Amino acid sequence: MREIVLDTETTGFEPETGDRIVEIGAVELVNHVATGEIYHQYINPERSMPQGAFEVHGLGDDFLKDYPVFRQVGQAFLDFIGDSKLVIHNAAFDMKFLNAELEWMGLPRLPMDRAIDTLGIARAKFPGAPASLDALCRRFGVDNSSRTKHGALLDSEILAEVYLELIGGRQPTMSLVAQGTSRQTGQGNWTPGPRPVPLPPRISEAERVAHAAFVDGLGDGALWRR
Repeated sequence: MREIVLDTETTGFEPETGDRIVEIGAVELVNHVATGEIYHQYINPERSMPQGAFEVHGLGDDFLKDYPVFRQVGQAFLDFIGDSKLVIHNAAFDMKFLNAELEWMGLPRLPMDRAIDTLGIARAKFPGAPASLDALCRRFGVDNSSRTKHGALLDSEILAEVYLELIGGRQPTMSLVAQGTSRQTGQGNWTPGPRPVPLPPRISEAERVAHAAFVDGLGDGALWRR
């Protein structure tokens, strides 16, 4: 099972009023394990950066001016995510921007049912508790000390850890019980049952004879005679 943990940074809150994506970061998970494959792209928004947005992510006009515009990287982004589920914190926000950018390119929208919203999961699991990414890091003991400003790739990497905690922990439960060959204790801990056929000895006949002679030389008090 392949999933993409995703985050974006933007110039503001509404693509309909001219705000654009300026950064995309994405981390690949396969069977809930990070593979090390990432997608990261800064994007020239073709407009000036509002001061409020700059204070959030620190991406200014001079830094972004030499990066490609979205229409130059949109297809590469789609190629990376493929048809995988998208794990996003506050998915409605990022999906709104991604679909606006894709529509402006003439490409199909990403359906909302592809998104797994970790904000919604957190609110359902911990009603009334703070559900920001920083709050969830504190709850689960995820290190976010390097998150001095928002950054799409760093936030994706942090969110990947938070997501695994939200769905049951960073080490998913595995069943090691095989029918008919093992049993479970009353506490649910796995314990092995007896082997149907004992393993054959792994020492040679010459080694067995040599060991017996060695023990004989130790006398009647030898440990191996008890």
